[in-house]
Amino acid sequence: MRTVLISGAGIAGPALAYWLGRAGFRPTVVEIAAGPRTGGGAVDFRGAHLTVLERMGVLDELRRAQTGGSPMRFVDAAGRRLMELPADFAGGEVEVLRGDLGRILYEHSTPYAEYRFGDTVTALTQTADGVEVDFARGDRATYDLVVGADGVRSTVRLLAYGPHGRHLSHQGYYVATWEVPGFPGLGRTSLLYNEPGRMASIGGDHRDAARASAFVAFASPELDYDRRDTGRQRELIATALGGMGWHTPRLLAALPTATDLYFDAICRIDVTPWSRGRIALLGDAACGATIGGMGAGTAIVGAYVLAGELAAAGGDHTVAFGRYERLLRGYARGGQQGGQNTGRFLAPRRAWAARLRNSLLNRPYFLNLMLRTADDRTTALRLPDYPLPRADRRPDPV
Repeated sequence: MRTVLISGAGIAGPALAYWLGRAGFRPTVVEIAAGPRTGGGAVDFRGAHLTVLERMGVLDELRRAQTGGSPMRFVDAAGRRLMELPADFAGGEVEVLRGDLGRILYEHSTPYAEYRFGDTVTALTQTADGVEVDFARGDRATYDLVVGADGVRSTVRLLAYGPHGRHLSHQGYYVATWEVPGFPGLGRTSLLYNEPGRMASIGGDHRDAARASAFVAFASPELDYDRRDTGRQRELIATALGGMGWHTPRLLAALPTATDLYFDAICRIDVTPWSRGRIALLGDAACGATIGGMGAGTAIVGAYVLAGELAAAGGDHTVAFGRYERLLRGYARGGQQGGQNTGRFLAPRRAWAARLRNSLLNRPYFLNLMLRTADDRTTALRLPDYPLPRADRRPDPV
């Protein structure tokens, strides 16, 4: 039985652990967080994503947990409607909170994998027979293969490929989300307000009317800040949105005490190739596009393809890794193209560009064209039907 270390327990990692375990491999997932991640906004699935989720046996459970999507209504400073997008524009066929998705994937993968929470990889050394891995806790272990499924700032990619700047390109925008007190009467609709280069929005919680979430975006050159310094992140957000109208002051008033702040650049990852020797990259670590790039769906499909190719090759990574990349790279690039336009769509830098967006999308032809384009990106892959037998026992601890 071949051992595989997977770095990252977000979406791609647990999905890969599930498929590898079913194929008879022995996966271990290492995650720097103390436990399964519970926060995050909504992610959506359509096309080939749903096929894989159904084969995993989780689609019905995800449908029960789905948010139902949220219409997006762009408004002026007085709250008057300028343009509205239907729920399936951003929500796809199935939309679910990232925390619910992570929980479901974790629960389905635990019979097939060992999880190491509160730990991370600090060094990788490839040998003829495996990869020697040093962990932050101080121990060392050897695995047949290592997969980085740990996001756009992947630790595995950093160790195996070098500094993030070689592979990460800033797309000119930052985004943030945090919880705010509920807005009565908001329901499921998300309200979005623009000023040039800035967007502020509020979206209702489909489970609790007393809760809502702020989502903001702003144009900016790349900023220098410590990703662990949430105080500095709050300052950057408040400065970027300072003086903005509509409900923005109310959203910012909730920022200092928010415990679930998410702040990051809209960025894109380009790595060639996706593997080096016994080390491979998966999901955002290989081909991420922070928002609007269908990253969650690509991660789900990529996990299935990578595990399937390893199973089909009898564990021979010299064959499987190349086939996995050739099959998936074009598909992933299609999703990334959508992510490249997210910032400009949400927060156009010029007032006339926002007016043009609103005018075009108020016309059914252009709205339907955008919906078809999103669907086409998810159906552009012919999924192999890999023979992945179910494992009949939990793997022995590594």
